[in-house]
Amino acid sequence: MANLVYKRVSTDQQSTDRQNLVLDEAGIEAPVVFEEQAGTSSRLHPLERPKSGELLAYARPGDAVHISEMFRLVRGTGHILDVLDVLHRDRLALRIHDGAFSAMDLTARHPHTGELLSTVKFMVQTLAAAGELQRDLRRELAYDGLRAAEVKGNKGGRRPAVPATNADGVRTAYLEGRSVAARARGHDVSRGAIRTAVADLLPEYTAVDPGAPAPEPAVALDMPGKVADFLRAAELEPARDAGRSPLARSRRAARSSSVRPPPCPKGTPLLI
Repeated sequence: MANLVYKRVSTDQQSTDRQNLVLDEAGIEAPVVFEEQAGTSSRLHPLERPKSGELLAYARPGDAVHISEMFRLVRGTGHILDVLDVLHRDRLALRIHDGAFSAMDLTARHPHTGELLSTVKFMVQTLAAAGELQRDLRRELAYDGLRAAEVKGNKGGRRPAVPATNADGVRTAYLEGRSVAARARGHDVSRGAIRTAVADLLPEYTAVDPGAPAPEPAVALDMPGKVADFLRAAELEPARDAGRSPLARSRRAARSSSVRPPPCPKGTPLLI
């Protein structure tokens, strides 16, 4: 009998440290680990995830599937029963080592009909519904907290590197002539953070109309000094082929730049 361990996290910012701790404390012997890649969508059906499919293909009758908690494997009531049916079909045991399902034998079946025991089915659906309710309430509370913070004037996202208590001092020092680099060293932040704090005081700052299109960035050409002096002093005439298409202008330029060979003197033999 093999011990198959399944791990999964919902986002790239999460880790399996807690799952590792629970499974290590369980003392599983010779585990074969199947771990989903970070960020695998939890909306996928558990039987459609890559590593869970590999686990079922690898498993043999009598093997045990170990998970830290039930919601590492499934996220809803409908998925739980689907997974239990597949585990029963393949004659696999399920061991949950933490949470509400850890004290239950979810693979228990009626000795004569082979169906999932009604009491087990009821408890699975009840506890899964309670878990969904808990997640939904947490999501609603987080949303309400963000709305309350927005009403108070607090914006989401990353906090500025220069706190509001120091912003006035930074702006005053800038108006007094202190450089951005000096202020950055004094507050141990980047120059970009100082520029953000004094953005409306910078020479290049202009009030932006919300409905106006973004200005196109200027293009700077780095030319040698003599060429630049010539262009400033010369009065250039408008190009005669300005109305031509780009293809016609390129062909004209190619013909004008081609070098013709000098004519051969009379009496020179031609090599064919």
